[in-house]
Amino acid sequence: MDALTFDRLQFSFTIMFHYLFPITTIGLAPFVAGYTWRAARHPEDRDAARAAAFWTKIFAINFAVGVVTGIPMEFQFGTNWAKFSARSGSVVGQTLAMEGIYAFSLESIFLGVLLYGKRYVSPTFHAISSVVVGLGSWLSGFLIVATDAWMQHPVGYRIASSGKIELTSLARVLLSSFAWWQYAHVLMGALVAGSFVVAGLGAYYLLSQREPALGRRFVRSGVIVGAICTALAAFPTGDRNGADVTEYQPVKLAAMEGLFTTERGAELAIIGMPDSKHRSLIDPITVPDLLSFLAYGNFRANVNGLNAYSTTLWPPVELTYYAYHVMVGLGTIFSGVASLAALLLWRRLLFKWRWMLWVLMLVMPFPYIANEAGWVVTEVGRQPWVIYGLMRTSEATSPTVAAGETIFTLIGFAGMYFMLGVLFLYLVLREIAIGPRSHDAALTVAEAA
Repeated sequence: MDALTFDRLQFSFTIMFHYLFPITTIGLAPFVAGYTWRAARHPEDRDAARAAAFWTKIFAINFAVGVVTGIPMEFQFGTNWAKFSARSGSVVGQTLAMEGIYAFSLESIFLGVLLYGKRYVSPTFHAISSVVVGLGSWLSGFLIVATDAWMQHPVGYRIASSGKIELTSLARVLLSSFAWWQYAHVLMGALVAGSFVVAGLGAYYLLSQREPALGRRFVRSGVIVGAICTALAAFPTGDRNGADVTEYQPVKLAAMEGLFTTERGAELAIIGMPDSKHRSLIDPITVPDLLSFLAYGNFRANVNGLNAYSTTLWPPVELTYYAYHVMVGLGTIFSGVASLAALLLWRRLLFKWRWMLWVLMLVMPFPYIANEAGWVVTEVGRQPWVIYGLMRTSEATSPTVAAGETIFTLIGFAGMYFMLGVLFLYLVLREIAIGPRSHDAALTVAEAA
C-alpha cells in the first residue's frame, strides 16, 4: 500500500476515536446546564445539586480526553496533508482558528468555573457558567462542521492565479444552508447519544437498587429529550441534509442507496448487499418508487444511478452503503425505543417495567455506533474528493512523507489512544460506581464557604 492509503488510515483512526468524546460533551451539555440551573434556583433540591455535580464530572472527563485526542488531528494537516493545507488554508484555517480561539476558550474557561468556582462565585453566575459551557461546546461543534461542510460543498471562495483557494466571504461559509443542516443533524445525533447515556445510567441505578430518586430523574429527562431528538434527527434535519446530498453530491446518494442503474420511480432498498463488480444489489428488499419520492418529492422522478457517472468518481460503494444503512437502521430502533419509553412514562408504567429499563441500559453504546457510521457516510461518500469538485484526495497529501513514517506514527497513536481509552473507562466507571451521592461532602464544603 502507498503513503496515501496509510495517511487515510491514520486520519480516519484518530478522528473516529476523537469523535467519541465531542459526541458526549455536546450531548450532555443541556443536561449539565439543566441540573445546575435547577440547583441554583432551588437550593432545597439536593438531588438536583448532586445530579449537576455528577454530570459535570462526567462531562469534564470527556472534555479532557477529547482535547488530548483532538490535538494530533490538527498537526496532521501539516504533516500528512500539506498540499491540502497549502491550497485551502485561506478558508479552513479561518474556521479552525475560530474554533480554537473562541469556542474552545469559552468552553474551557467556564468549565473551570463550573468545576472549581462554586465556592467563589454566586449561585446564579455558577448556573450561567454551565449554560456558557454548553454553548461553547455547541459552537465548537458548529465551526468544525462548517469546515467539513465547506469541503463537502465549497462556497465563498475564488481560485487565485497560483491555483490556491482564497476566501472571499466568511459569511457565506458560516451561513451556508449545507453547513447549517449538516450541523443540525450532527447536533441531534449527539443529543440522542447524550439522552440515552443519561437514561441508561438512570436505568442502571434503578435496576441495581441504588439512587432510586436520581435514577428516576435521569430516566425521565433522558427519555423525554431522546424522544424529541430521535424524531428531529429524522425530520427535518436528516431529510434536509439528504436533500443537500441529492442536489450537490448525487454520486454519494447513489452509493448510499446501492443504486447502480438510473431509474424513474426508483426503489428504496431496505436491505441488500451491493456488488460493485457486477453492478447489482444482491437479495434486496425494496419499497417501490419510495427513493424517488424521498429524493425529489415525486414517486416517478428520475434518480441517477452510479452508471450515470464515471467509475473514477465513485466512492467506495460497499462501505458507504453499509454505513448509511447501519445509521438509518439504528436511528429507527432509537426512535422506537425512545417513543415507547416516553409512552410508558406518560402512562406511569416505565418504572414498573424492568425489561424496558434493561433496554434503556443496554442500548447506551449504540448511538455512538450510529454517529460514527454517519460520519463514515459523510466522509467516505465524498471520495475521491477532499474538497468536492475542486481537489482530489490523492492530490492533498504531503509529498515528502513516506508510507513507513505514517505506519510508525499510526502504531504510536494506536498505543497512546489505547492507554487513553483504558484511563477514560476507568475514570468514568469509577465515577458511576461511586454514584452521585459521593458529591455530598463537596457540596457541603461549597455551601459552607
